[in-house]
Amino acid sequence: MTDLNSDQLVDMDKAALITLILELQQEVRALRDQLAKNSQNSGKPPSSDGLKKPRSLREKGRRRSGGQVGHEGHTLKRVEQPDHIEHHAVTVCPHCATDLCGVEPCAVERRQVFDVPPVRLEVTEHQAEVKQCPRCGRQVKGSFPTGVSQPVQYGAGLQAQAVYLTSYQLLPLARTCELFEDFYGQAPAEAFVLEAQAACAERLQLAVESIRQELIASPTVHFDESGARVEDRLNWLHVASTKHLTYYAIHPKRGQMGMQAIGILPQFRGRAVHDHWSPYLKFEHCQHAFCNAHHLRELRFLVEQYDQTWAQDMAHLLLTIKAEVEATPPDQTRLPPDRIAAYEQRYDDLLHQGFEANPPPDPPTPAKRGRKKQSPARNLLVRLHRYKAETLAFMHDFRVPFDNNLAERDVRMVKVKQKVSGSFRIRAGADTFCTIRSYISTVRKQGHNVTAAIHDAFLGQPFMPAAWAALPE
Repeated sequence: MTDLNSDQLVDMDKAALITLILELQQEVRALRDQLAKNSQNSGKPPSSDGLKKPRSLREKGRRRSGGQVGHEGHTLKRVEQPDHIEHHAVTVCPHCATDLCGVEPCAVERRQVFDVPPVRLEVTEHQAEVKQCPRCGRQVKGSFPTGVSQPVQYGAGLQAQAVYLTSYQLLPLARTCELFEDFYGQAPAEAFVLEAQAACAERLQLAVESIRQELIASPTVHFDESGARVEDRLNWLHVASTKHLTYYAIHPKRGQMGMQAIGILPQFRGRAVHDHWSPYLKFEHCQHAFCNAHHLRELRFLVEQYDQTWAQDMAHLLLTIKAEVEATPPDQTRLPPDRIAAYEQRYDDLLHQGFEANPPPDPPTPAKRGRKKQSPARNLLVRLHRYKAETLAFMHDFRVPFDNNLAERDVRMVKVKQKVSGSFRIRAGADTFCTIRSYISTVRKQGHNVTAAIHDAFLGQPFMPAAWAALPE
């Protein structure tokens, strides 16, 4: 908007002043809305909240914190065959000073301590015999095992630990090397860690491609994306995941071009769960479901900033449906038809109330062509009306979740990696991390030991994900 001085304001007629005031009111409202947004009422990340502590969307539970009644605890259990036994004799009576050395014990009280023994690197020397053939006179040499290629090198076990610490526990390179020095008395160079990561990613290509194919075949998959810096440029981390599978990829583009290049959504025929970002809807050969956690945040914003009663009622309705879905017996796959009809009618009634409270904006004047901007409440109402099926899909098919939190949790740890390292210096490093992290996340989701799975990959036997049809819901 052009700045006006006092003389120009005096010369303006009444109609122009009213128009200017209305435009300024809209601008002030937009600025107030922007200031009022946080991670609990919008899509802003929690890191943008500063020192303020926003209220959580979760309702306060009635149960006390800690273990609940009937919960089976997990604690250390005594083993029958300990590795070491130390005897502690009683030599004298503390009460009367009688010598007890010759008295047989009448009982033994046992206590067991679980601890880690001192660790050190073990050095295995491989000796290949060299012989001279008595017939042809040539020298022949025995074969070294696969992977033993240098006069002095680190083994697969240490390589697996390096990958585990940097790609799963997200330690920086320097601290990983320091940890090895503190634990083993040997400090490898940072180049060793980078080479271990590259070697691991190379051995995981088949396993990660299997993860991608299993996701394509899955009935329901979560999708999300987030910014990631590569070579000092903004790129985009894309994630596709289920409860048992995770696939990461980094691409320079956020939208449809990046999704096409990754190759999951173009072939996917199931139900894609995501936020309401429009590029996802370009893939029309699959069904879609919207994240209702996003809707709850937007509805809270409308209640806090615009005092929209319908928004509060709509949030309550979504949470009520969610609670009934969670309380349904496990043998059912959807809510009963009468409950669905009742909830859909209530949904439509609330939308009607919302549209009445938020009429469409006046048509643009001839001087200002184009579509006039709608209010945040109107925008949300239009979306909830247009995509009613995608919003309420979770009560029609219990395989569809209420929200997209699973994908957001999968993205979160990669964002932690970005906070630790700042950015990926080269694209190859970013691709390597995505490959390893896809494998690690899938291994963990399917209940296997991450360190052992990485070590198996170095031995040429990587963990292969189970088919989605063989996995429990």
